Amino acid sequence: MKQEHEHEVVIIGGGPSGASAAAILAEHGHDVLVLERDQFPRYRIGESLLPFTYEPLKRLGLIETMRESAFVKKYSVQFISPSGRASQPFYFFNRYDRDTVAQTWQILRSEFDVMMENNATSKGAHVVHGVEVKELIQEDGRVAGVRAVGPDGEAREYRARMVLDCSGKESFAARQNRWRRKDPELNKVAVWTYYRGAKRDEGIDAGATTVAMIREKGWFWYIPQHNDMVSVGVVAEGKYLSRDGVKDPKAIFEREVKQNPWIDEHLAAGQQVGPHHITSEYSFHAEHCGQEGLLLVGDAFCFLDPVFSSGLMLAIKSGVMAADEVHRGLVENDLSPDRFAEYARLLREGIENMRKLVYAFYAPNFSFKQVIEKHPDLAGDITDCLSGDVNKDFSKLWEAIKEFASVPEELPYGAPKAPAAVGA
Repeated sequence: MKQEHEHEVVIIGGGPSGASAAAILAEHGHDVLVLERDQFPRYRIGESLLPFTYEPLKRLGLIETMRESAFVKKYSVQFISPSGRASQPFYFFNRYDRDTVAQTWQILRSEFDVMMENNATSKGAHVVHGVEVKELIQEDGRVAGVRAVGPDGEAREYRARMVLDCSGKESFAARQNRWRRKDPELNKVAVWTYYRGAKRDEGIDAGATTVAMIREKGWFWYIPQHNDMVSVGVVAEGKYLSRDGVKDPKAIFEREVKQNPWIDEHLAAGQQVGPHHITSEYSFHAEHCGQEGLLLVGDAFCFLDPVFSSGLMLAIKSGVMAADEVHRGLVENDLSPDRFAEYARLLREGIENMRKLVYAFYAPNFSFKQVIEKHPDLAGDITDCLSGDVNKDFSKLWEAIKEFASVPEELPYGAPKAPAAVGA
């Protein structure tokens, strides 16, 4: 096995969380190696940015790049009832500054991920494609690097003072360490595809994310993209989507389109493009954020139900947060697990706040309109959480929502694994 020289930081995965962490660490002057299995550009689902992605993108120096891109501008979100009736668009500028978080973007991941990677390499990060990480190097209770296979088929060891797992929802380290835990309720199935020429609303509503409900608390996403494309998918319980023995993703999708008149009408104007994709068991949580020499970032730490499009915001935000803390640890020569307890706490706080909102969304007969009508003073809290401003006290909001739906207990996950417990 070939042994490469030691790096300060090795990052598993070059997607949004990995590229964010790599950019910040390289900007600090650290030796950063990113190991990415795929060749870019590559296909990924996940195309809508929340307003509060603005600050981490600004920190990465990407706001002007985003403004100059072809990505569709997103000013609002709207909800559609199962009957096809549309709500008034929810405009971000009614609460936020128009020049910052009040406008965000609908992206194409193949292009966005290349943009993120180019930003990291421009700051000095080294990215290698075609490298598949096979295992963590564990020595004396700490992670000392990774073993991987390169595009030439040769096995290599990449050693580092710190390994960041940014492998996405495949959650490489959590699987290897058996830290992966399912969410008690949020285990849905998604079927999705793309349309060219499908109907859009006019003006600033042309880039809105639409959440269209179907019976059994299922829902469609409808996300306009550039090049006249729309990403559209349905999410629901597996038993509902596979009813009557239907297993074929295309058949499931086409049947469910008829369950919401708004979706049916908007898609009728377009032409379906490419395959129908399917995935299941959406949500999981890592029991630990890491151990000595290892830190989990983005979807590798937690993958939450996508109904409110929180995934990319949490991935980019956590990449920046992780990089800043690792930088401080490298400078102070302290990369002990306890150092990352606050990082994990802040991530879990944001995840739990969004998770409570997701649980309410799926509750029978629940609507945010009911809450706002009874508690108009909490409309701002709902707006903030839905927009990604998730690290704040929402206790009054949860008490109000309890009048209409159950609010889940917070899960006891995320704390770093103490050295003494490694291998126990």
